[in-house]
Amino acid sequence: MALPENPIMFANNPLDRAGHQRGNADWLAAQLASDTALILPLWNLQPLVLPELQAGDGRDVGYLPKAAFGEAWRDDMAVVFLGLNRRGKPLFASDISHMSSPEEFGPFKGMGQFEDLRALAAAGDMARTELAILAQAKGMLDWHLRHGFCAQCGSPTHMLEGGYKRQCGNCGAEHFPRTDPVVIMLATYGEQCLLGRQRGWPEGMLSALAGFMEPGETIEEAVARELQEEAGLEINHVTYLGTQPWPFPGSLMIGCLAEASSLEVSVDEVELEEARWVSRDDVISSMRGDGPLGVPPQMAIAFQLMQAFADGK
Repeated sequence: MALPENPIMFANNPLDRAGHQRGNADWLAAQLASDTALILPLWNLQPLVLPELQAGDGRDVGYLPKAAFGEAWRDDMAVVFLGLNRRGKPLFASDISHMSSPEEFGPFKGMGQFEDLRALAAAGDMARTELAILAQAKGMLDWHLRHGFCAQCGSPTHMLEGGYKRQCGNCGAEHFPRTDPVVIMLATYGEQCLLGRQRGWPEGMLSALAGFMEPGETIEEAVARELQEEAGLEINHVTYLGTQPWPFPGSLMIGCLAEASSLEVSVDEVELEEARWVSRDDVISSMRGDGPLGVPPQMAIAFQLMQAFADGK
């Protein structure tokens, strides 16, 4: 039985990640050499996106056969295994940041554009399942580009298991792709919710509060701590809503609703420029586009938290 569709952006990844095969180097090599293998090039962590075939069709991910890379293919570039699609074709992602201007010169000229993933998701003209795969690809390659050296001894590391492990050639230490948990929470009190803004945000923009979890914390404890630190709130109860992969660069946003014990707020001006209570009616009208607030885009889990509050959850 398949999971129900998730309204949160970058969820709904449809691939079979074939984790049981990643330790089989021969199997991975055979998948990459297969005529059915498709490889997504990312330049400076921006995926190749193909234009619409017809107006209204939406853009496509630039999956290409290995032969299409031509001289752009290098045996030393990072290539990670993403998984098998529903037709059993192996999908990979590759880093081509060694190229100077791939849209203007070389084998990718005229194919499409290398686009920022955040802007691509906000545009809304690509299937959400494809955006989930792009989030996986960007997050994996970003991690590899940041972890070329061993955190234990400083020596170079090399990729193993299709990109899901790096190992130090000197001390043998193993390193695995990292996801940093972040709590993002909407505090509520009766018919009001607490929204805040950081300096530099667009004028009038308000959103849910967020912060990284710390070692030794539960999700509930992290929510309570962050709301106390940033807004001086005491929390009675925390309800989990959902999670969002957030590959900017490699976080997992854990969305929660938090019941506050009072309306008293004390803003940490280092963390926030402003925090204020907003009525349910103002949240509803602002999400509709005719209210007094600027709200997060639908791609953000903060939007889903506000939607849950608007729906009376």
